[in-house]
Amino acid sequence: MIPANFDYLRVDSVEGALEALQEHGDEAKLIAGGHSLLPLMKFRLSAPAYLVDINRLDDLKYVREENGSLVIGALTRHSDIEANSLVKENAGLLASATHHVGDPQVRHRGTIGGAIAHGDPASDIPSALLALNATVVVTGPEGTRDIPIDDFFVGFLETDLKDDEMLTQIKVPSVPDAKWSFQKFNRRAQDWAIVGASVLVNNGQSGVSLVNMHSTPFRATAVEEAIASGANAKEASEQAAIGTEPTSDINASVDYRKHLARVLVKRGLEEAGL
Repeated sequence: MIPANFDYLRVDSVEGALEALQEHGDEAKLIAGGHSLLPLMKFRLSAPAYLVDINRLDDLKYVREENGSLVIGALTRHSDIEANSLVKENAGLLASATHHVGDPQVRHRGTIGGAIAHGDPASDIPSALLALNATVVVTGPEGTRDIPIDDFFVGFLETDLKDDEMLTQIKVPSVPDAKWSFQKFNRRAQDWAIVGASVLVNNGQSGVSLVNMHSTPFRATAVEEAIASGANAKEASEQAAIGTEPTSDINASVDYRKHLARVLVKRGLEEAGL
């Protein structure tokens, strides 16, 4: 539970962070809240030689409206997103999912960028962003790239981020009239989800995604297709485990996780008015 040795660097700008990443390549990791990275380091799943502290990049801490979307800076703290009126009114699912992240201490330090940059399938935030069809904006030496959230997660703890790029912004379509639900099943309130589900229903369209049911954050396409075909909540939820590859551990077996996925999606769809 002790991380490998590393050198500490602190930068004051996006340009400084990118210079550090270019200089040290895959031996460097950015750190803000640290609530995603540090657990990986403690288990030696990540062992960067350099930690680049980006907490002073205040220009990446914001929530604003642009062209029908909410634009959220990557260093915006969970607690700020949870309490933000724009998020509550236009992307309530994200506010709800954020409220379920850890405990108040974690939410006051953790950032939305860190919650998705590591591609952790057990994290709550990616599922909400999948259901909301968000876009991830990354910045590197060649400029910025907009990556649809479905293309961002490429494998277990792997994303489309290059070694010399950093996540700078998340764009979330505004859906003020949508109905939504975030469901989470865990042993204790602050624990990682054994299984979770994000559900969004908006003008006949749906977004449904699962937490901890695959090697990556997982869109429940079969459920979305069933809803589009006219299925009710019970019928659609029966498709929730299709395509998933959950693991078995001390908390739940594979079959139990699949059962939970169906139960939580049904609850979510019913709460969202389907």
